Order: sequence, then structure tokens, then C-alpha cells
Amino acid sequence: MLSYNELKPGQFFTYEDSLYEVLEANFLRMQQRKPVMKTKLRDLITGKVKEQSFQMSDNLEEAELDKMKAIFLYENKGQYWFNELGNPKNRFFFTAEQLGIRAQFLKSNTEIMVVKWQDKTVSIQLPIKMDFKIVEAPPNFKGDTATGGTKTVILETGAKVNVPMFVNEGDIVRVNTELGQYVERVEKA
Repeated sequence: MLSYNELKPGQFFTYEDSLYEVLEANFLRMQQRKPVMKTKLRDLITGKVKEQSFQMSDNLEEAELDKMKAIFLYENKGQYWFNELGNPKNRFFFTAEQLGIRAQFLKSNTEIMVVKWQDKTVSIQLPIKMDFKIVEAPPNFKGDTATGGTKTVILETGAKVNVPMFVNEGDIVRVNTELGQYVERVEKA
């Protein structure tokens, strides 16, 4: 059993006969009220996102999950196709709605972990940090770097990320896929 204060992003649990993934969790304590954990959850069966508050009296059941390695193959008409590592006959797909923010960081031949619950594939886990080539970046102007600002660039997968001003088109950058944030420049163009 999970306590309400143990919920954190990326955690899976069962609640009301469905499987949920925690997207956001914020602990709130207001004066003269009981503490509350406000969460944003994705129902992995229906793909819907909802907000839910949990209190101290709520007991949640941690989900028993199986994981397997898989490779991302390609995207076609909103379907993201994968196959089990070492077993190319076992192919399956997720929709963009099921994947959420993770869909924008998928590159062909990326090795991922597939989360299974009751013999159903329900979610994927990307490597936390991945390298991407910048395909489009606005130009720098003299004096831009003095303020330590950022600019929005487009990665090879189409994702938009804020990066420091010194990063240019053609550079390879490392991105945290859980947060969708720039980490460092790996290679200069």
C-alpha cells in the first residue's frame, strides 16, 4: 500500500479499478485543514488525464508491473510502432495521446522500456537523458549572451526546447526527457 505522501511523478498505482501514472504531485498544507496531495494523473487504460486530491486517509495500491525492453521503429498517422528487443515479430503501437510528452522525444532505433500491467502494454519509459540534433534555431545577435537568456530551438524529432543563446543550428544537445529541458551541449556544429 502507498500512502498519499509517497506519490511522485512517474509512479504507477491502481485506484478505482484502473491503472494511473502520476504526472505531477504537489503537497499542500493549509491552515487548520488536513494536508492534501494534489496530483495530475493519467489513466493508462483510457489515456485521459485528470486532477485528483488525496488525503491522509486514502490508501493506494502500488501496481504490480512487468517491464520489457523494446525498440522504437517509426511513427505513422499518429501511431508509434515498437517491437520487443530480440523478438521482431512482437510488434505493438501506442497513440500520441497515450504517450503524451514522451512522443516528441522518440527517435528511430531508440531502446526503451515498456511497462506491462495484467499482460497489457500500458506505457513506455524513455532513457532519462537523450542526445538530439538541432534542426532549427534563431540567429544570435551581438550582446544576446550578456543577459544569459534563452531561445527556443526545434530538435530533429520536432520537439521545442529552450536552450542558452550560445547553442546553434546543427549542434547536438542533451535533453532531460522527463522534464523536456536542455541539460548540456554535447557537440558543436
